[in-house]
Amino acid sequence: MEIRHTLIGVGILAVLNAAAYLLPVRWDMTDDKHYSLSEASKTLLRQTDAPIEVAVLLKGDLNSGFRRLRKATEETLAEMEIYADIKDFNALKDLKDSLGLRPILIHEREQNGKTAQTTVYPYALMTYKGKRAIVTLLKNTRGLSGEENLNASIEQLEFAFMEALQLLLQRETPRVAILEGHGEPDEAHTYDLMSALSKYFQVDRGTIANSKEPAIDSHILDGYKAVIIAAPKTAFDERERFVIDQYIMRGGTVLWAIDGVRFSEQVLQSEGFTPVLPLELGLTEMLFRYGVRVNPALVQDIQCLPIPVNVSSDPQQPNLQPMPWTFAPLLLTSQGSPITKNMGQVMSTFVSPIDAVGGEDGIEKRVLLATSTASRLTATPGEVNLNELNPDMRLFQYQYIPVAVSMEGCFHSAFAHRMTPDGITGDEPIRKQSVKTRQIVIGSGSVVVNELQKGQALPMGYDRYSGMQFSNRDFIVNAVLWLTDAEGLISLREKSVALRLLNDKRAHDERTKIQVVSTMTPILVLALIGGMVVVVRKRKYETK
Repeated sequence: MEIRHTLIGVGILAVLNAAAYLLPVRWDMTDDKHYSLSEASKTLLRQTDAPIEVAVLLKGDLNSGFRRLRKATEETLAEMEIYADIKDFNALKDLKDSLGLRPILIHEREQNGKTAQTTVYPYALMTYKGKRAIVTLLKNTRGLSGEENLNASIEQLEFAFMEALQLLLQRETPRVAILEGHGEPDEAHTYDLMSALSKYFQVDRGTIANSKEPAIDSHILDGYKAVIIAAPKTAFDERERFVIDQYIMRGGTVLWAIDGVRFSEQVLQSEGFTPVLPLELGLTEMLFRYGVRVNPALVQDIQCLPIPVNVSSDPQQPNLQPMPWTFAPLLLTSQGSPITKNMGQVMSTFVSPIDAVGGEDGIEKRVLLATSTASRLTATPGEVNLNELNPDMRLFQYQYIPVAVSMEGCFHSAFAHRMTPDGITGDEPIRKQSVKTRQIVIGSGSVVVNELQKGQALPMGYDRYSGMQFSNRDFIVNAVLWLTDAEGLISLREKSVALRLLNDKRAHDERTKIQVVSTMTPILVLALIGGMVVVVRKRKYETK
C-alpha cells in the first residue's frame, strides 16, 4: 500500500513538473512587482514575429553594485522570453568599438588600501529583422549617489528595453512640428532639441499662416503627433489660435514653452539692467480655458546658476568671479510623474510661475518642475539689474513655485461660443470639446534652447561657465514621448524598486559573526529537521 501511494505521489509530481515546463506559470510575490512586466510591454513583445537578438555588454569582473544591475538585466530578459523569442547573440559584443560606445571607468578602493580601476560597458545591443538599437543600462543622474543611480537604472530597465523594441518595430516614423513665425529661436539655437527628438520622430519646422496664402487650412497640423511652441516673442493671430485649438480638440498634443515676460538680454549685457514687462502672445485666454495660467512675473531662487562678474576696479585687468544669479533657477523635478522620475535639476533663465485653474474641469494636472524652498516672485512691470547680486535672504519666503505642468483629459475649446475666424478654409463645425489628449505648459522658453560656443551648438541644459550638464535634454524628450505615447510605455518609468542598502560599517565590523551565522544556520536547521524525523519514526515503530 505504501509503495502504491509513493508511486502515485511520484506520478503527480511528474505531471505537475511537465505542466510547469510546457505551461510556465510565474507568480511574482514581491511587493514592488520586481519580476513582472506591464501589460503594455507584453503587448509590444507579442507583436514580434522574428527572434530578438540581445547582447549584454555588462560583463567582466564587476563590483557588487554592477553585478546587481547585470542580474536585474538578465531577469528582465528572462521575463521578456515568456512573450517573445529572445536570443543571446554573442557576435554583437565585438561591435562595441565600431558603434562608438563609450565605457565608464569605476574607481574603487580595495581592502588593502589600493585603488582599482575597472572599465565597464553598461549597454545592451538589440537586433530585430536587421535593425539595431542600443539600450543604455546605466542612468547617471547628477546629484544622486552611486547606489541611488544604480537603483534608478534597475527601475528603468523595462522601459529602456521596451523603448528600444518600439523603435525596432516602428514601420513609419511619426512626425512632430516646431512652429515658427513669431520670433522663435532659430535652428542653431534649437539644434539640440531637433537632434534629441530625431531619434524618435521626423522633426519639421514651419509656420501655420503663410503671408502669400491668406486662407489657412484648419487641418494643417493634423499629420503631426505633437506640436512644439518654443519661446515665441510675438503674438499669435486669431486664425493661428483657432488652428491650434481645433488641432487639440481632434486629439492633438502640444508642448508650450512660453515666456510670461518680455525682456532684452542684449540690453542686460550692455547696460547691466533691462526693463521687464508682460509678454502678450494672445494665448492667455486659450491656456486659461485649458486649465493653466502663465503669470506675467519672474521667479527668483537661491538655488541658481552662477554667472561670471568682473569684480576688478581696473578695467585693464578684469577679475571674473562666479556670483549667484537668482533669475536663473535650477528647477526641481517631480518624482510623481513618469516624465521627470529619477531626473536631476533642469536649468532655466527668466522663468514665469504657473497657476492651475478650473479645478473641477476634469483635467488631471501634475506639476513637473518647481522652484526650491527659498524662492520669491518679481512682479511686472519691473527691472532686472546685474548690480543686485547679493539678495536679501529674508525676501525668499516662497516654496516649490510650479513652473511646468502636464495636463491630461478632455479640454474645452476656446472657440466654443465664437464664430470661425475669417480666412479659415473648410466647412467643418467647431469642436467644442476634445477627445482625451495631453498638453504640457512650461513657463520659460529657455528650457528648450541651447547656447552656441564658437558657432557650435551646445547641449540643452549645459552651462558653459560651470561646465555642468543638467537634465533639460532628458526632460524635453520624455515630455514629447509622454505627449505622443498612445501605448502607455512611458508609464514604465514610474516603476519603483525599493533601495535596501546594507550598513557598510556594521557589515565590516561584524563580518566574522555574519559569516559564521550564515554558514551554521542552514546546517543547524537541517540537523534539527533530521533529528525530528528520526524521533518521529522511532516513536512510530516503537508503538507497533
